[in-house]
Amino acid sequence: MNIRRRPNIVLLGMMTTMPVGGVVWQTLHYLLGLRRLGFDVLYAEDHGIHPSMFTDREDLDGSAKAAAFVARALKGSGFDFPWSYHAWHAEDRYFGVGKTAFERAMRNAAAVINLHGGTLPRAEHRAGGALIYVETDPVAPEIELHNGFEPTEAFLDLHTAHFTFGENIGAADCKVPVPPPRYRFHPTRQPVVTELWRNRGAVAPERFTTVANWRQPQRQMNLDGEVYHWSKHHEFLKFLDLPQRTRQAFELALSSYEQADREMLEARGWRVRRALDFSTDPEAYRQYIADSRGEWTVAKDQNVRLRSGWFSDRAATYLAAGRPVVTQETGFGNLLPTGCGLFGFSTTEEAAAAIEEINSDYARHSRRASEIAREEFEADKVLAKLIRHAGVSLPA
Repeated sequence: MNIRRRPNIVLLGMMTTMPVGGVVWQTLHYLLGLRRLGFDVLYAEDHGIHPSMFTDREDLDGSAKAAAFVARALKGSGFDFPWSYHAWHAEDRYFGVGKTAFERAMRNAAAVINLHGGTLPRAEHRAGGALIYVETDPVAPEIELHNGFEPTEAFLDLHTAHFTFGENIGAADCKVPVPPPRYRFHPTRQPVVTELWRNRGAVAPERFTTVANWRQPQRQMNLDGEVYHWSKHHEFLKFLDLPQRTRQAFELALSSYEQADREMLEARGWRVRRALDFSTDPEAYRQYIADSRGEWTVAKDQNVRLRSGWFSDRAATYLAAGRPVVTQETGFGNLLPTGCGLFGFSTTEEAAAAIEEINSDYARHSRRASEIAREEFEADKVLAKLIRHAGVSLPA
């Protein structure tokens, strides 16, 4: 009897650099979606970044604790994926799948996916099939290519296929520089296994919520004399009066804020919650979304003014949970159906009108949110398209 082996894909990730529920779920959806397409999948962290979130005075290394986090995320969730974590400072120190098996998986891989573009590829990462760059935060690499920044060019040249969440790049209304012809950036979006989010929360929750960092002053970009910000607080501040324009309750689950920020928001009618009270637990994070009435949120200035078309992985899971989304327009309205279940806005008046429309027939907008998630973000659809465009054959 001829038993056909399942082709192998290695997903290079970086959960330990951002050990929160949103990043864990973002990664799990890739792993689960690829498995559903018929691939065997190995999750690997081989980025060489110091796991500072797992260190303390007694353990300045943090590698063992970081590896334990990966094990909990992938096995404790019940999904049971093989994994490998390469200690940041030790050539031969691997946790989970060891060095020999890791390098064998690389050689035998039909593809290696560099999620977030977070790993600088080494020779062993390029020993097998396609090496796929997946850019979940557009704008900065495109501006660096526009400016002829050689380290970015050299990094991207190591990959055989390139994908970006900036789905509006190249459109007439998008100001993000189009990459040079030798980089064909295919549009992609967050895959979601939607069944994992359905029917988990209350029938009619009260609060529109979001989970975000308030202030992140790093990663500003300059393009043609203009400064484009990474920190979301610049955009939140534009909509401070929203709670006073509608009877709807809003809660912001935030990190990276000061007490003065909290007091200012609460004085304007916002409820503020400390995100890290629940967001480090993937199950609690998922339940927080399910227990929300919907998501109201902003995007980064870089995506808003340049109209990259970026759409949040978190917003996709709100939709999958049947929670309508009202989010700042980045150009995604050119690509996704809006007006029922999903709304883009640019002004406070547009945001308030979207909230009132949702509340006028919540059940209809909730159903449509779920439909949009299945139609536009279902993992097997999104990842089958990515795999084909990368030149990799899908399992028979």
